[in-house]
Amino acid sequence: MFRNFFIIAWRNLSRKKTFSFLNITGLSIGMAAAVLILLWVQYEVGFDRFFKDQDRIYKVYNRYTQEGKTNCWAATPKPMAAAISNDYAEVEQASRVSFIPPVQFTIEDRKVYSRGRIVDSNFLKVFSFPIVKSDGGKPFKDAYSIVITEKLAKEMFGDENPIGKTVRMDTADNFIVRAVLKDRPANTSFEFEFLVPWAFSRLKGWDDDYWGNNSVETFVKLKANSSLASIEPRIKTMRKKYDGDDPNIETFLYPLSQVYLYGSFQNGVPSGGRIELVRLFVIIAVFILLIACINFMNLSTARSEKRAREVGVRKVVGAGKGSLVIQFLGESVLISLIAGVLALVLIKLSLPYFNDLVDKKLSIPIGQYQFWMAAIGFILLTGLLAGSYPALYLSSFKPVKVLKGIVKSGKSLVTPRKVLVITQFSFAILLIIATIVVRQQIKTAQDRQVGYSKDNLVYHFMEGQVEKNYSVIKQELLSAGIAVSVTKTSAPITEGWSNTWGIEWPGKDPQSRVVIDRFLADDQFVKTAGLQLVAGRDLDLTNFPTDSSAALINESAVKLMNFKNPIGQIVKDMGQDWHIVGVVKDFILGSPYQPIGPMFIGGANGWFNVIHVKMNNNKPMGENISAMSAIFKKYNPDYEFNYRFVDEEYGKKFESEKRAGSLATVFSALTIIISCLGLFGLASYMAENRLKEIGVRKVLGASVAGITKLLSTEFLKLVGISFLIATPIGFWGMYKWLQQFPYRTELSWWVFALAGLMALVIALLTVGFQALKAANTNPVKTLRSE
Repeated sequence: MFRNFFIIAWRNLSRKKTFSFLNITGLSIGMAAAVLILLWVQYEVGFDRFFKDQDRIYKVYNRYTQEGKTNCWAATPKPMAAAISNDYAEVEQASRVSFIPPVQFTIEDRKVYSRGRIVDSNFLKVFSFPIVKSDGGKPFKDAYSIVITEKLAKEMFGDENPIGKTVRMDTADNFIVRAVLKDRPANTSFEFEFLVPWAFSRLKGWDDDYWGNNSVETFVKLKANSSLASIEPRIKTMRKKYDGDDPNIETFLYPLSQVYLYGSFQNGVPSGGRIELVRLFVIIAVFILLIACINFMNLSTARSEKRAREVGVRKVVGAGKGSLVIQFLGESVLISLIAGVLALVLIKLSLPYFNDLVDKKLSIPIGQYQFWMAAIGFILLTGLLAGSYPALYLSSFKPVKVLKGIVKSGKSLVTPRKVLVITQFSFAILLIIATIVVRQQIKTAQDRQVGYSKDNLVYHFMEGQVEKNYSVIKQELLSAGIAVSVTKTSAPITEGWSNTWGIEWPGKDPQSRVVIDRFLADDQFVKTAGLQLVAGRDLDLTNFPTDSSAALINESAVKLMNFKNPIGQIVKDMGQDWHIVGVVKDFILGSPYQPIGPMFIGGANGWFNVIHVKMNNNKPMGENISAMSAIFKKYNPDYEFNYRFVDEEYGKKFESEKRAGSLATVFSALTIIISCLGLFGLASYMAENRLKEIGVRKVLGASVAGITKLLSTEFLKLVGISFLIATPIGFWGMYKWLQQFPYRTELSWWVFALAGLMALVIALLTVGFQALKAANTNPVKTLRSE
C-alpha cells in the first residue's frame, strides 16, 4: 500500500512540474529561513546556561527607591563578596570580577594584545570553564599567576606547552602560566582571554574596602541544599550593617541564566530585555514557515478539480476517507522531505552570510544525532501542517458529484483559499512595517545631535610609557602640525566609565541619589572634542594654572543643581573641591537612544586613561596617522600604535539595532518571495482554468487591459483586506517595541501606507504577469475544441 502511495505521489509531482517546483521551492525557502532563525534563537537562549550548577549561580544587584522611582544596577562594592561569604551560610562561594583595560603581553621578541579580567581565586569554582592543561596546583596560587585560554596560548606559544612559561604584561609585571582553559563559548557574557588573581589587584593598590564605590561585579553560588527564598529576605538589608553612607540601598540576587535575556528593570521589577528580540524572531520564523505551508495548501486545493475524479474512483472501489487522508498527507510529507533536503543545502550555503549578518558563529551540528532527530521531526511537522487542509479538503469530495464533473466552485464570498491568501499577505505587510519602523528608529538616533565633533577626532589608550611621556607626545603632535588640539581624559568620549551620586553642591538635598556621569579631562577639552560652550570657558592650564581643580558641567547638571549662575560655584567630588569654569551643551556620552543625564567634567587633578587628538584636516588623514604612529613608537617603543576613530566607535552604538533591521529586511524579502511564488502559482492556475472564458470574451470584443483587470482584481482585493488587518496589528506591535527607547521615532501614517503600497505593487506585478499572458492568448487556439 505504501509503495502504491509513493508511486502515485511521485507521478503527481512529475506530471505538474511547475506546481511541484513552486511547492518545493516555497517550502524549502521557508524551512531554511525558519531553521536559521531557530539556530540564532538557540544561541541566544543558551547564553550563560552551560555552567555546571548554573541554576545555583546568581549575580548580585542593588536596588534604590527615591521619589517613587526604583533603580537597579549590577555594579557592587569590592568588599561585598567577602561580607556575603561570611554572613550567609547558604552561600557556597562568592566571587568578584573586575574589568582590566586591554593589555600587551611580551613573550621573548613577540607581542600579543589581549583582554582579560581580574578575578577572585575561587572564580573557577563558581564558573566551570574547563581546564585543559595545568601544573597540577591551584590556578591562582600567587599574585603573579595567570590563566589563559587555548586561543591566547596558541598566539603566545604556538604548539609549545605554555604551562610554567613566563609572560610579561605591559612591560612591567611577569606572570607564570598556571593553567589553560578551553576556549570559552561565544554565548557567554564573560569576555576574556586571560585571568589574573585579585591578589595582583591588591599589590597594585587597586583594591579598597569602601562600600560607596560600586565598581565590580559580584557573583554568588548557593549551596546545593539552599534556596533563594531562604536568603533573599536577609541579604536585602545587608548594607545597613556595612554601608554608613547609603544604608537604604537594597541588595538582591538575580539568576545568572536570566541576566542576558531578562536584564532590563523597570521601577525595580524585571521587564524583559533581549528576550523581546528573541520572541520577535521566533514569531517571524513561525510566520515564514506558515506562509510556506499556506502556499502548499493554496496550490494543492487549487488543483482539486484535476484530482476530483481520482478521489471519486478511489471511493467507489472502496477507499475510505481515512486512507485518502493518509495518502494525501503522505504526498505532502514526501514534498516536505524533498524540500527539507534542499533547505539543508540552502542553510549550508547561506550560513556564512547569515553569521556575518548577526555577528555570531552559528553552525549546523551535523555530527549530533539530536540534530537529525529534530530535523526529521521538523520535516514531518511541516509536511503534516502543510498537507492537513488539502488532505481533508480532497478526501471530502462526494463520488456521485465529482464523477458527474461537479466540483466545489470556490466562488463563495469567503473561502478557505481566500482566507489563506489574506493571512499570507497580512504576515508579509507586518514584516514590511516592522522593517520600515526599525530603520526609521535607527535613522532617528543617527540624526540626533551628538553635541561634539566626531570628524578627525582620534583617541589612543595611555599604555606603557604614554602617560609618562604625555607632555612631549602632545608637544610634538602640535608642533608637527599633525594635531590642532590634544587632551587626556578618563575614558573615550564615546563611553562613560564612571558615575556617582556622591557629588555635593550648595543646596543639595542630602537624600538625593540622582546619578551624575563623571568625566575627567586635563586641558582644552572643549576645543579638542568640539563641544559647545553655553557659559564660561574651556579648561586652560596654560593661562590658568589653578584649572587643575577646575570643572565643567553640562546643561542638565545646571538644572539639577539649580544654579542661576554656575560659573565660580564650588562642588565636591572625590574628596576635593572643584570650581566651575564653564557650562557645555549636553552631549551624548552613552546610548544615543537614551536621554542625556547630568554630567560633571573634572580637571587635571583626576585620573586619565585616554588621549584624544583632534587631527589637522588640512593634511591627508593617512599622512597624519603615519606621522602620529612614528611619535608614539618613539616614546612608547614596546607597544603597538592602536588608535581609534571616534566616528567609527560612535557608529558601533547602532550595531545591535542595525542587525535587527537587516534581519527584518532579509526575512521580509523572503516572506514576500514565498508569498509571490504562491500567488504566481495560483494566478497561473486560475488563468489556465479560464482560458476558454478569456477566448470568448476576446471574441466578443474585450480588450487586453480589461481582461488583465478582470483576472487581477480578485487578488488585489485580498491584498487590500490584508492591509486592513495588518495595519492595526503592526501599529500595536511597533508601538510596544518603541517604548523601550526613551528617545524614539514617531509612528507616522506614511509607514503603513508605504507598506500597503509595496505589497499591492508586488502582488500586482506577480499576478499581472500571468493575467497579461493569459489576456494575450490567441482565442483561436483556446476555442478550437468547441
